Amino acid sequence: MAEGNKKFTIQNLFNVEDWVVVITGGATGIGLMMAQAFANNGARVYITSRRQEALETAAKTWGTSLAHPKGKIIPIQADITEKPSIENLVKQVSQKEKYVDVLVNNAGISVGSSSVEKGHESAEELAKELFSEEQKNWEDVYRTNVIGYFFTTVAFLPLLSAASKARPGHTAAVINNTSMSGITRTTQHHYKYNVSKGAAIHLNTLLAQELRRPGVKVRVNSVAPGIFPSEMTTNESDETNKSQIPVDESYGEKKGIPAGRPGREEDMAQLVLAMAVNEYLYGQTIALDGGYLLEHP
Repeated sequence: MAEGNKKFTIQNLFNVEDWVVVITGGATGIGLMMAQAFANNGARVYITSRRQEALETAAKTWGTSLAHPKGKIIPIQADITEKPSIENLVKQVSQKEKYVDVLVNNAGISVGSSSVEKGHESAEELAKELFSEEQKNWEDVYRTNVIGYFFTTVAFLPLLSAASKARPGHTAAVINNTSMSGITRTTQHHYKYNVSKGAAIHLNTLLAQELRRPGVKVRVNSVAPGIFPSEMTTNESDETNKSQIPVDESYGEKKGIPAGRPGREEDMAQLVLAMAVNEYLYGQTIALDGGYLLEHP
């Protein structure tokens, strides 16, 4: 009876000790939150970024004082918009690991915004505002937020599939960081970003459908965050690669967030660990938004 109860302990339910995790865009923001969640619980976490300095800061600041003795944060420079760079990333990981338990597609960008309120003035003013958007910016956002996720996932498939062979009954997981911006009907002043995240959510569904096949056995799910502190939401990070969002009593009402605050690091850590270890979870997109979508459906 004692053994039957033991499986319900937190340590057993969320055990990622000795797991191998790869997180793109893992040096700052939400990616770093995820990296810390896994590494502080005993996983070897490979974080990527195009910026070598950001990688080194993350590894030095947070990887040298982890709560678990087996945890590691290992930096590898990579650009998910370039297939040769993705191939090099897979090669570097495969030289050290026989399999990957979790791939988190997290790297993402948002470029520019538009004053959609011009539609209150006239069709001509709105057309002028929106047509002035740079086509290249649309292409860059889509290349990172959608195409990069696709090619990174398929490049890691052999290592992900190998995890199920290494431990019978275990399935590796792909976790795509999408966004509640891909769900809400509001443009939030940035069409291109919201469209890319909507596409990423559908890509998540398609990958989940195909990668469940018996020759692959990889689960695919998506977390769709609301407002969390990151370089995307604050335009900066401090000397420890962390970002801050000032909050007062009116924050929740102004932003339309029932929780009354931005997301915390612990909020993200709790969900990403659950998505990684829950091997009955397939093809889902979970909005972690503090209730934002209730106010902005």
